[in-house]
Amino acid sequence: MSTIHKVLIANRGEIACRILRTCRALGIATVAVFSDADASARHVREADEAVRIGASAPAASYLNVAALIEAAERTGADALHPGYGFLAEHAPFAAACQSAGVIFIGPPPAVIAQMGSKRTARQMMAAAGVPVVPGYDGEEQSDERFRAAAREIGYPVMVKAAAGGGGKGMRVVASAHDLPAALAAARREALAAFADDTLLLERALEEPRHIEFQIFGDAQGHLLHLGERECTIQRRHQKIIEETPSTALTPELRARMADAALRVGRQLAYTNAGTVEFMLDAAGNFYFLEVNTRLQVEHPITELVTGLDLVAWQILVAEGHPLPLTQDAIHQRGHAIEVRVYAEDPASGFLPATGTIARWEEPEGAGIRVESGILSGDEVTPYYDPLLAKICAHGAERGEALRCLDYALGATTLFGVRNNLDFLRRALRHPAHVAGTFSTAFVARHSAELLTPVASAPDLTAATVAVAVWRLLALPAAHDGVLWRNNPNRPHADHYVSIHPVDGQDAANTARADGTPTSLDVRLWTLRAGVQGGALTASVSQPDGTE
Repeated sequence: MSTIHKVLIANRGEIACRILRTCRALGIATVAVFSDADASARHVREADEAVRIGASAPAASYLNVAALIEAAERTGADALHPGYGFLAEHAPFAAACQSAGVIFIGPPPAVIAQMGSKRTARQMMAAAGVPVVPGYDGEEQSDERFRAAAREIGYPVMVKAAAGGGGKGMRVVASAHDLPAALAAARREALAAFADDTLLLERALEEPRHIEFQIFGDAQGHLLHLGERECTIQRRHQKIIEETPSTALTPELRARMADAALRVGRQLAYTNAGTVEFMLDAAGNFYFLEVNTRLQVEHPITELVTGLDLVAWQILVAEGHPLPLTQDAIHQRGHAIEVRVYAEDPASGFLPATGTIARWEEPEGAGIRVESGILSGDEVTPYYDPLLAKICAHGAERGEALRCLDYALGATTLFGVRNNLDFLRRALRHPAHVAGTFSTAFVARHSAELLTPVASAPDLTAATVAVAVWRLLALPAAHDGVLWRNNPNRPHADHYVSIHPVDGQDAANTARADGTPTSLDVRLWTLRAGVQGGALTASVSQPDGTE
């Protein structure tokens, strides 16, 4: 057994802050790493130490294995937590940590390598008797072979990057005519994202749901699951709303899927945290999708219903300890839902957004949990995933959790960058979501209701100037001396803010529970007023000097 005293967190944003919180609670020192773009980021400010690892581009920093290992060695970190994304599922990185004598808080490199290829994973699980979606995962990668396979499988088919994740290198193909272009595009995207353009084909299930099971294993051979998470509501093949338990599972189906997830874990002799993902069709048939050999973005909802700290469990297992509970001792209480807050424009195809976060205020209250990696004044750059925060709610039952989460989103303030807060509220309130009758086609099917842009708000500049001038004229009557100057020719300057609903946002949903606005464009104005020739003069300008 080992005792971990200092952890280097090889990640950024909200997951780095999340891991920091557990380490502090356990009395473990922390080391943050940062790129040039993240020099003043929240995770850097909150860690005990921080090390610069390179330029802003991920390849020069968060994907730089040598720089991360050197940072661990230089700071004396005896363990490294990869978070998720970046190098979290990169087997050579896990192996490099082991070679350097640094404990990798995750599964062994061999397991990561096996599950890093969707093709290898499919083949292993089919051999173990775990149901897989009908498809093609062979060595032959020519367009001709894929065309023949698609004919055998039947359209529509899903093109997937074998080394993929996060929706990259994925295409749904409806006909043979569209297949060559989809293959070419998927290869380009996969090569750029994963340096591997190997593809596979699967039958595209109609109206599927995406269900995953959290598993945990230790070095002593114990393996258990912590229940399922529903991850069906997605955009661009990436999850945006997750909940547990799923409204789609009966007790019998839940038991069968949990047994299949454990069978996958036993096949891999799995240790530490992992997630077995399944697709569930409308007839109740489920199929193995993949294993994520890391902590998931949506792990907080499992923590809310089980009362466990999964990061603490990861550290415990990495030290060599057995799991602290048995399967019989795991109990799920209530219902939990999570939404992902992104800097993006839903009305423009969910294009990522950049800018300065003028104001960020997190919601508070019973049953509400927020995981964020931002502070007011932070810059959202184009270098990284636009995920800003996760907002979760826990209730005794689903309706209570939904109401609590909707209230939390209404009490959230995010100024300065386009975001999906209003979209999330519309999705949560949609009748199909409230009823629990949805599929992965939810966003596409209801786009007219979820994504309809609104007309631009009227320019409020004139109103701002009028109010400002009125205030300046009214001040002398108060006899507070505000306008007194020892130099009467120097104009008085005052600052005001005008608030404009962001184009493409639903004006009806741009208010918090107390009536104040949320997703808005906030502009700072400077009013300069003075007296020239006995007359009041005033000018208004923005910070860039525009009047």
